[in-house]
Amino acid sequence: MSADELAGVALSHLDQLVFDDAGVTKGDLVRYLDAVHERMLPGLRDRALSVVRARLGQAAFMQKNLPQHAPDWIRTTTVYARASQREVRYPVCDDRRTLVWLANQRAVEYHPALMRVDDPHQSDLVLDLDPPDDVALEEGFRLAVAAALLVRRALTGAGLTGAVKTSGAKGVHVVVPLVEHDVPDVAAATRALAARAAALDPAVATTAFVRDERDGKVFVDSTRAGGATVVAAYSPRARPGLPVSFPVGWDRLEEVRPGDYTVRTAADRLDEAVWEPGEPQLLPADLIAEGHEIPLARVVAMHEGKRRKRELSEG
Repeated sequence: MSADELAGVALSHLDQLVFDDAGVTKGDLVRYLDAVHERMLPGLRDRALSVVRARLGQAAFMQKNLPQHAPDWIRTTTVYARASQREVRYPVCDDRRTLVWLANQRAVEYHPALMRVDDPHQSDLVLDLDPPDDVALEEGFRLAVAAALLVRRALTGAGLTGAVKTSGAKGVHVVVPLVEHDVPDVAAATRALAARAAALDPAVATTAFVRDERDGKVFVDSTRAGGATVVAAYSPRARPGLPVSFPVGWDRLEEVRPGDYTVRTAADRLDEAVWEPGEPQLLPADLIAEGHEIPLARVVAMHEGKRRKRELSEG
């Protein structure tokens, strides 16, 4: 198929599937992302961007480093990664042309950093509601919605408000924009909100980091802080049919089904989208203090893993 052009970007292979079992063409992906670019870009601007790319015959993969062949008009930011002990050159998707170029590279998922490039102390607070793995899509999503409503009650109790969206899979994301705060304080407040939400109905939600300790409950993930990312509102997901992470608003959350929004349907249903994170908010001092008393989930899990290993060796 001959190349087309969109937003000054030469396009190719638009009739190919995005990946082997996608059921959706690369052209569908490009057209969808262009159709929603005005709504999607505000969540991407001024943030280091990681993408999940797909190729025919290969598994999808997360890409952080912008390829060397990328055009020089794409804005970038360089971040030192302690885990890999190297500098990573991230793209920053500020405009339509960059988004179209990434789509043409088969970038399916868009995961912006919670912190802004020019102001790392201004970030979002995110709670990821992750249902059990061993339940069907529909049931898992219903459980995640129930947990999200608990999070909303916890936010209201703390004098905060948040926006809600589907994850594009089984889960639900709640996002709270913040004024400038130190990252450890944001992380602490996230832990406190997760604990408060889970305490409202322990039969539904848990903060247990270790999967086999969740007992079929929704995991209220409080680990998305600092340099973490979350999939953007309106971003497709690299799953068959390319479902979309779609903002629906609290009043409609219980009516939504996880397969309602895909790259082939979501652009025609934008009148249903409600994505209003609102003005940045100040975290209450008592919430921060409460969170600092809660151990980091990964640290607790690490010690629990060591304890179990020790018991096995001694048994």
